[in-house]
Amino acid sequence: MGAFSARARVREVAGVTDEVPDEGAGGSEPEASDSLKAFGEVVKAFRKRAGLTQERFAPMVGYSVPTVASIEQGRRLPPVAFVDRAEEVLDSFGVIRGAAKHVARKPGLAKWFRHWAKLELTAATLYTYENRLVPGLLQTPAYAKTLFEKQIPALGDDEIESKLVARVDRKKLLTERPHTIYSFIVEEHVLRRQVGGPEVMHEQIAHILDISTRRNIDLQVMAQTRGHHSGLDGPMRLLETPENKWYAYCEGQENGLLIPDPKVVSILQKRYARMRAQALSFEESASLLREMRGAP
Repeated sequence: MGAFSARARVREVAGVTDEVPDEGAGGSEPEASDSLKAFGEVVKAFRKRAGLTQERFAPMVGYSVPTVASIEQGRRLPPVAFVDRAEEVLDSFGVIRGAAKHVARKPGLAKWFRHWAKLELTAATLYTYENRLVPGLLQTPAYAKTLFEKQIPALGDDEIESKLVARVDRKKLLTERPHTIYSFIVEEHVLRRQVGGPEVMHEQIAHILDISTRRNIDLQVMAQTRGHHSGLDGPMRLLETPENKWYAYCEGQENGLLIPDPKVVSILQKRYARMRAQALSFEESASLLREMRGAP
């Protein structure tokens, strides 16, 4: 499948994609950075070398003129499909792909999440408990797109695309870092909620079943029949750095809190350890997921 066809497929299934760390609160669009501006200048230089205006170039790469302009001005992250198509159309000797490597992990993440997302890139261990929705690292494009399309206040098409590209890019951590230990505990009701409808959830549950077969990924379901458990105070994430330092992260509506305090992190570690004993076993969780999914 060519780059242009691959892009069309992403749009067909989900629209488009989530990512990395800087501290602060506020909007979710990528900020202009030297790397984004530099990439934009590279594209612009090769476009002019080819004698193309933005109006002629845009349909050749399958994007709108405003999107091309935003990329060249360093105001938005270039989607992978744009990079591949621009490289092909402009015959840039690999320069465009090379420049993209320095901005490929700078997508549309909420500012309050960016520092945590940066830590994820090199994490030795990552634990996630979620009682609201499927964790971002496990989401399919269709599931994620539904969340972005239903967001309030409403997002524009470009914003949805940027967020979806970032989400898909971030998901690569699960397959690109086979030595990182991942543990997920997800409430049963989250998996039974029909986000996007039965077809989307069938695909979502099938994906979770598939990814959880990897040796470094553990998935447990917290059964609805479980009464009290140690995670009722809310979702949490725990992360161990390569230097064996632990951090925690808790997120609410329009905000997130990175927790470096060892005493607080220790409390959350104890709660997570208890939840692992309170949730269904790996085998029981997989059996329940297969039951939810139904026929393949």
